[in-house]
Amino acid sequence: MMTNQQLAELIFPDIKDNIDDLEKKYPKRDLKEGAEVTRFAPSPTGFLHTGSLFTSMICHKVAKQSNGIFYVRLEDTDTKRGIAGSGEQLLSQLKIFGIIPDEGYLGSSEKGNYGPYIQSQRADIYRTVIKQLLIQGKAYPCFCSSEDIDEIRKKQEAEKLLPGYYGQFAKCRFISNDERAERIRNGEPFVIRFFSPGNHENKIQVHDLIRGDFEIQENDQDIVIYKSDGLPTYHFAHVVDDHFMRTTTVIRGEEWIASLPIHVQLFEALGWEAPRYAHLPVICKLDEEGHKRKLSKRLDSEAAVSYFLEDGYPPEALIMYLMTIANSNFEEWILQHQFKHMEDFLLSFNKISSEGALFDMGKVNFFAREILVQFNKEEIYQLAKDYGEKYNPELLELINRDPEYFKQIMNIEREKENPRKDYEKFGNVAELIGFFYPDRYQKLIEQGLTYNPKFSNDEIIEILINLKEKLSLDQDEQNWFENMKSIGASLGFAGNKKEFKENPTSYKGMVGDVAEILRITLTGRKNSPNLYYVMQILGAEESSRRIDTVINLMKK
Repeated sequence: MMTNQQLAELIFPDIKDNIDDLEKKYPKRDLKEGAEVTRFAPSPTGFLHTGSLFTSMICHKVAKQSNGIFYVRLEDTDTKRGIAGSGEQLLSQLKIFGIIPDEGYLGSSEKGNYGPYIQSQRADIYRTVIKQLLIQGKAYPCFCSSEDIDEIRKKQEAEKLLPGYYGQFAKCRFISNDERAERIRNGEPFVIRFFSPGNHENKIQVHDLIRGDFEIQENDQDIVIYKSDGLPTYHFAHVVDDHFMRTTTVIRGEEWIASLPIHVQLFEALGWEAPRYAHLPVICKLDEEGHKRKLSKRLDSEAAVSYFLEDGYPPEALIMYLMTIANSNFEEWILQHQFKHMEDFLLSFNKISSEGALFDMGKVNFFAREILVQFNKEEIYQLAKDYGEKYNPELLELINRDPEYFKQIMNIEREKENPRKDYEKFGNVAELIGFFYPDRYQKLIEQGLTYNPKFSNDEIIEILINLKEKLSLDQDEQNWFENMKSIGASLGFAGNKKEFKENPTSYKGMVGDVAEILRITLTGRKNSPNLYYVMQILGAEESSRRIDTVINLMKK
């Protein structure tokens, strides 16, 4: 009768090392007490999801603040879903967001003593561990075809039983080693399954760094751990990798909670101490009916970090926003620190909510404005130019017309004690500042200007004529505004809202109405940067020309 040892040798005759050899090759890390070893383990299957950025940000933060190690491992065992080059792209995008691994998979190279860091290159490590499980009778070859599995599923459905490959339904559990050997020698295809000692009617207690202690159904599924293509499954590979890469804390999405019993059981079967687990809440969005749903790659543009990069958001804005999801006290902290030195914030698992947070673009925009306003005109120019060269030819064309002119525009009220916050991303800068350029202003005119309908064309013309003749740019902003108030008063407009409210029938409107008419005339829009500085940049001659253009159009 064939022994387990002989069966294991038949399946893996080339594997001469054992687990003890691997333990020596990948010893425990020499780190200070309390240092965390975390990992980001993406699959090379497409773009970097915002949820994955959230996870990697927390992994990176936990390692850094504990003087530990953050590494990247590429989990590419699902060969059918792999997309060439996506691993490198994920890393380059992480770098943009300041998430740089201490070791691991680096794209075209690797760094560290615990590699290879690409799963498909670790086949012999997995085979060594699986051989040991075979010897111990904790794994076995399974010859069931997809038709066999389908037949088992139908029987379970008919009897209203838990579906899966377990217990009495795990047919290949009960085959003798002699029969297994014969079928292998005959070239019959097989996978290797883990022999689960569990019972789904039992509960086990697990601990989560975010959710605390809770009970969950014990695993009794004989999961596949080694596929017929010679590669391990995710469940098995990540357990082996986390052990031999000496991961202390696995931080991942809450969708993996259901798999936790499998992973705990595998660690126990191998006699290894499991890492600590932290399952992060998913990032959600409201659907059309007002129900929460997970942020979707298919439905939501903001699900991909490339959306924020291509739209010109400062990367720090998205990171700061995601940190508010991670820890509720972060927003107050970063406000106190004037949106700087984020690396000094101490993240705590205790302050991570287990509830899925709704993605809030308004908050992203808030952080983006606060970040962009901190750059001086030279810095904002360079950032805009770099963005234009990579993503936005339209903006780049405007910048290259006259870089100094562009700097003037972007510097409006930038150097004040309380600077204006006109910009949140570079993606719409060309649209927002286009009116400064005569050819683009002309297009706005051709599309038509929209004034407050309570004023007739004749009233608007009268206001514009007076402003053109009497509003001087050869004065500071305060005197300029007082000059506008005086012109407005001469035309029947109140100097402020209070005066107007006290006696509304005595006035045509407020000085704000006069300013709005001038703003729309010069910029084509109701909202623009500070009007005084807009006119200073346009100059008296161009400002007068635009006023004349609008007056002539209104007279037609």
